[in-house]
Amino acid sequence: MDAINNFNEEAAINNIACNFNDNSSVNYKPVFNSMEKWLESIEEIKKLNAALLKEKDEKIALLEKMLDERKKM
Repeated sequence: MDAINNFNEEAAINNIACNFNDNSSVNYKPVFNSMEKWLESIEEIKKLNAALLKEKDEKIALLEKMLDERKKM
């Protein structure tokens, strides 16, 4: 009720002008928690490192197997 009674056309136009740019789209300023993003990145790095270590171990096992087969020849 107060908003209708105290309506100011000039203030409304100013508000619209401040919230829209030349392309008539809303100014978008994302808000995110940088600490949360940092922790997500750390977890992703941990997963990638675990995958790399697993792949390295598999390659070492394959090379050892190939070396053992050569020794038997």
